[in-house]
Amino acid sequence: MTRAARGIVRWPGALFAGLGLLLATAHAQGPAAPPPIARLAPAGIDAQWQTITLHRHGAVGDRVMVTVGIPFPPGMLHDARRVHIEDARGQLVPAHVEATLRWHFDGGGIRAVRAQFHATLAGDSAQLHFVLAPAGAADATAPGWPYAEGLVDGPDGVRVPGVLAALSPQWMAASLIAGPQVPAVPPGAYDRYFETQFAWARKLPRSDGSAWLFDRPTTLFQQYVRTGRADYLAAAVQSYHFYMAHVRRFGAPGWPLCGGGFKLGEVNPCDPKYVYIQPTLLALGLTGDDSQDDAALIERMVGAWDTGGWTIPAGPYTGLTQKFFTERQAGLGLLQIVSAWELTGKREYLQDIGDRVGWLYQHQQHNPDGLGNDGSWRSSWDMHEGNPYDVATDVPGSSPWMTQNIIDGLWHAWLATGDARIPPMITAFGRYLERYGWIDAKTVATVGKDWRDPCSGPGGQISWYWSSAHVDRAKLVAIENSDGWYSDSHNVELTLPVAAARYFSTDPQLQQALDRRMQALVSSYNLACARNASTARRFNWNNRGTGVVQWLMRQRAGSGAAPARP
Repeated sequence: MTRAARGIVRWPGALFAGLGLLLATAHAQGPAAPPPIARLAPAGIDAQWQTITLHRHGAVGDRVMVTVGIPFPPGMLHDARRVHIEDARGQLVPAHVEATLRWHFDGGGIRAVRAQFHATLAGDSAQLHFVLAPAGAADATAPGWPYAEGLVDGPDGVRVPGVLAALSPQWMAASLIAGPQVPAVPPGAYDRYFETQFAWARKLPRSDGSAWLFDRPTTLFQQYVRTGRADYLAAAVQSYHFYMAHVRRFGAPGWPLCGGGFKLGEVNPCDPKYVYIQPTLLALGLTGDDSQDDAALIERMVGAWDTGGWTIPAGPYTGLTQKFFTERQAGLGLLQIVSAWELTGKREYLQDIGDRVGWLYQHQQHNPDGLGNDGSWRSSWDMHEGNPYDVATDVPGSSPWMTQNIIDGLWHAWLATGDARIPPMITAFGRYLERYGWIDAKTVATVGKDWRDPCSGPGGQISWYWSSAHVDRAKLVAIENSDGWYSDSHNVELTLPVAAARYFSTDPQLQQALDRRMQALVSSYNLACARNASTARRFNWNNRGTGVVQWLMRQRAGSGAAPARP
């Protein structure tokens, strides 16, 4: 039966306009209302985006098994049976379809389904479609199978899907599976930077544990969302399977067993900064892979962050003598709890998000060191570096580039909860960056040293390796001379706090300053810099949270400052 004969429903712009009004009305009704991500649903959908492109990835023969994840924006789908698969001629393909993810608010509906079917793949690729049929329309159901049955032996001894099923970047961006995104069609300067880095980062780091810091699988999945590229999808899936094979699935979280921790090479499973839940969310939503979707494991991984592994348990910042606080730990921890909430909908994870946002709010707005609120999450340089604390020589301040992790965590927490404390925090840090975060040309000329990588060019920006509003500049110069050479390698991720502050700020002067900063930071997409493969984890730290910058900079400055739920 053809698509027209079955009366398949398409999604006109009017449907999305009505959806936006409905969601906005519900949002005003109270705590069960949709969070900000629901307000960011697209204004329209093009049927041409509803493609599934199959790529042979080790499967043998013409008749192949296919598993694909198909994500949906809030409010669009409430019954998985309405998702039908069609071949290139518009004929219905027998398929097993079931919901895997849900939007955890009233009216949110299904966030993703897993579709499993057999397809004819005479060559190396083929294209199908998915459609949303009217309720009660005739379908062609088929039995599903455990996800692992569709895996084959892949590169580096990792089991991978025999067929990769790729969706269009327009659809994936519209689905909000990775938050609001702009499809990289055509690719821009940032996308060419990523592609250049991928040339050396593509090879799976099988023995280098540090190459997984800042979350390699999520880095790859998010750029696949923006591009639809099968090579990015292949690398993301392989990385995800390899990563999860090295996550400890036994024992309680925290010292000494460190259940939920990641172990590879010299990376100790008790180090929580290597524990990432976001890849499981993306793998489930984009590939239908539920083989790692284990509630007990997710609980262990959350526990790894809550216990602090081999350090102190997560909690509020207590002052300059507190050990083990880093912006990376605070930001990545928040980000993973948001992902755990999105995966499971467990209320305790939502409470954990609120607690962590509260700790960051108190730290920034009412820092217990008594030095006031300068917009940063100020801590001790001595404690940050693991040195003995000395009040006479210490430099209270913050790492601009490492604070990007806090901004990334707050951004995702805001999307998921609408917590009204978050926009002022992000705006305050954007103002701090403009005042204290960047090294100006006058300082470079005065000290006679240029800490930038030559690939950045004469107009390249560079932030202080350690910044402060409370010490003589000579102390910052000393740290820069010791630790900060070529710290402009972190400029790409610093576009996130700049763009996010612009999105939330209602101060015209700050908006203009942030626009000028973003124009200057275009130099950070220099391909000569992208070819630097000396530090494998740079691929992750540059790219994990920065794809959204392309979306943020297309929004009107201040457009994120609409009233949010307390």
